[in-house]
Amino acid sequence: MAKYALFVSYTPEAWASMIKNPTDRSSAARQVAEAVGGTLESFYWMFGEYDALAIVDGPDSVSAGAVSIAVASTGALSNAITTQLFGADDQAAMLERAKTALSSYTPPTG
Repeated sequence: MAKYALFVSYTPEAWASMIKNPTDRSSAARQVAEAVGGTLESFYWMFGEYDALAIVDGPDSVSAGAVSIAVASTGALSNAITTQLFGADDQAAMLERAKTALSSYTPPTG
């Protein structure tokens, strides 16, 4: 499984609804992740540009995209970003492949 970070910002209407009827939003994030064969690792509210962060393990990038699209389609978000995360094993493999790629790349010359 691959790991993804989903950064979201709620609309004012979504905030008003959550204030009126407080619920654990991590359960909604867990349900949508599980609907595409994934799992919710963690869910946080935060200060700054985004209101919430979900870390999701998903079967593939199509599934992660499906989660992002599904949630965004409800109109409850004013902004949503989905980013794939890479662990130590992936980092080592990337660097090895970068070494191979670099040996066959010709940079532009002035």
